[in-house]
Amino acid sequence: MSRKCAITGKGPGVGNHVSHANNKTRRTWGVNVQKVRILVNGKPKRVYVSTRALKAGKVTRV
Repeated sequence: MSRKCAITGKGPGVGNHVSHANNKTRRTWGVNVQKVRILVNGKPKRVYVSTRALKAGKVTRV
């Protein structure tokens, strides 16, 4: 599954795991994206959209 929002372009965030001993290793945070049907150029299309874009009403679901 592509972890990228088709509307806002949000992608995964990156950072460090920090252990109790202060060891650091790289990690990623996935974006909360849902597969929804939306109108694209007047036609329904199934794309991945972030939940924040859905809550903000930036897309119209079909």
